[in-house]
Amino acid sequence: MNLGIRTLGVGVEHVGEVLRQQQNTPVPLAHEEVAGLINLRGEIVTALDLRRRLGLDTVGEQPQMNVVLTMGEEAVSLLVDEIGEVVTVSEDAFEPPPETVTGPTRELILGAFKLDERLLLLLDTERALAPSSA
Repeated sequence: MNLGIRTLGVGVEHVGEVLRQQQNTPVPLAHEEVAGLINLRGEIVTALDLRRRLGLDTVGEQPQMNVVLTMGEEAVSLLVDEIGEVVTVSEDAFEPPPETVTGPTRELILGAFKLDERLLLLLDTERALAPSSA
């Protein structure tokens, strides 16, 4: 998943599906990270703006993708700029979060993998999907 210059990854076991931008129904009085609700074949799914969750600048009307994650029996959609390919990484290549990653992003990643041309940040899905304390 890409958010601007950041590349984030999640365990493939959590990904239910990937969708183009869906119509969001706003949720009055919800936290700013909640982009709205989407109807996924009759199932109502909360859509979280991952940019806001990570404390990144938001972009204008750029189309977003939905990555629907399943945690237990609950599904949540993360809005991202674009979807990358599925990559296989070696556990030996896993490193703690780099010092250059700060703020909310640092709190929501488990670590990083150095790939050939970029750094892949591993998103802590449990923390990222947990209700924000802000």
